Formats: sequence, C-alpha cells, structure tokens
Amino acid sequence: MEKLKQVIAPLALIVALLALWWLIVVQSASEIFPTPWQVLAGTMELVDDGTLWKHIGNSLLRVGCGFLVAVLVALPMGLWMGRIDSVFRTFNPVFQILRPISPIAWIPLSILWFGVGNVSPIFLIFIAAVFPLIVQTAAGVHTIERRYLDAAENFGVSRATLFRRVVIPAVLPEVVTGMRITLGVAWLVVVAAEMIAPKSGLGYLIIDSRNAGNRYDLVIAAMIIIGLIGLMLDGAMRKLEGLSSVRWRYGR
Repeated sequence: MEKLKQVIAPLALIVALLALWWLIVVQSASEIFPTPWQVLAGTMELVDDGTLWKHIGNSLLRVGCGFLVAVLVALPMGLWMGRIDSVFRTFNPVFQILRPISPIAWIPLSILWFGVGNVSPIFLIFIAAVFPLIVQTAAGVHTIERRYLDAAENFGVSRATLFRRVVIPAVLPEVVTGMRITLGVAWLVVVAAEMIAPKSGLGYLIIDSRNAGNRYDLVIAAMIIIGLIGLMLDGAMRKLEGLSSVRWRYGR
C-alpha cells in the first residue's frame, strides 16, 4: 500500500501535465505544435517501421562507449591525483579550466580531428564525462580519514595493498556518486553529439524531424524518450549506490 501511494502522486502529476498540454494546444489552435495523442501516434510510426529501436540503440552505444572510456581514464587519474600532492597541484588547474567548457564548444575540433562519424560523438560524450569524474574521484581520495591510512601504514602494508584494501573501498561511494552524475551529463549531451553523427541516434532524430517537414510530433517524442531513458539510467546507477560496499560510508 505504501508503494502504491508513492506511485499515485507522480502519476497524477503526469496526467495533469498531459491534460494541461492538450488543453493549451487545443485552445491555441496550433497547427504545428502536436497534442499528446499526435506524439503517441508519431512514436508508434517509428516503432512500426523499426527506426525507433535503431536510434535508441545507436545513442546508447555511443553514450556507453564514451562513458566507459571516460571511466577508464578518470578513475586511475583521479586516484593518482588524490594520493600524490605534487600530481594534484600539477594537473588540477588544467582540469579545472577544461571542466566548465561546454562539450558543444568541442564540436568544431571533434569534426577536425575525427571527421563526421561515430568517433566524433563518442569523443564529445567522453569530454562531457571525464573531467568531472576526475575531479570527483580526486576529491573522494582527499576525504578519506587519515586514521585509516595511518593504521594501514603502521601494519606495514604495501602500497598496492593500501590502494586495494583501504583507498579504493573508502573512495568507492564518491566514485559511484560521480559516475551517476557524469552518466547523466553524458546522456544530456547526446543531442549535441549526434548533430554530427551518421544519420542515426535520438539526437539526430530530433534534428532530422525538425528539418524534414516540421515533424514536431517526432521531435517531442524523441525528447520524451531521451528523458525516460535518462530516468532509467539514473535508476540503474542508484542501484549501485545501494550496494553494501558503497552504502557503508553514508551510514544508512
């Protein structure tokens, strides 16, 4: 019953928003902006001809590749920066300068370096994720309580054992939180990244639907699908936060 009550409130809000959307479109007599029913009909068109699954698959593939490469680069770099002060002082100013630059600003360079293809959007998604995750990981290492490190050193453990048994478990909650945030940012960039993709992906679907006959029903459908997939990705990352090896540091 408690879970049912938690579901009813958001469902009621969604229904109210859909009704408001439909009412505004009908009252304004818009010939371009679609009603919820028209968006649903357009979505079914994409489902019936199979293009929707193609676009979703390509977007997830690009985001997955870009995010995975970002994790493989950011985690070792963040751990290294967090443990060695001289490395942190050297690299942190550079990453702090690069981190606020919008991935959209990298589009001309990505085209110059990689051309128009799959590598360019993967690179943009990588750029969107790697710098925040490096900073988050390094900050997580800095928050480790000194007594844990001192205790390990007093027992004479090796540097490799210190990393494996103390540093990584202690920083894991911060890393997972950083991964959750950066995955959301990476998925957020998918529209801009797929402006230069080879005619596939949800971002391309939005641009193509706008240019090919003002199909705003498909534009809105793609936007809603991006939001729903983002919600599911965030839910999956929240499951990781619930693991016992991650939750211990939060005390609940």
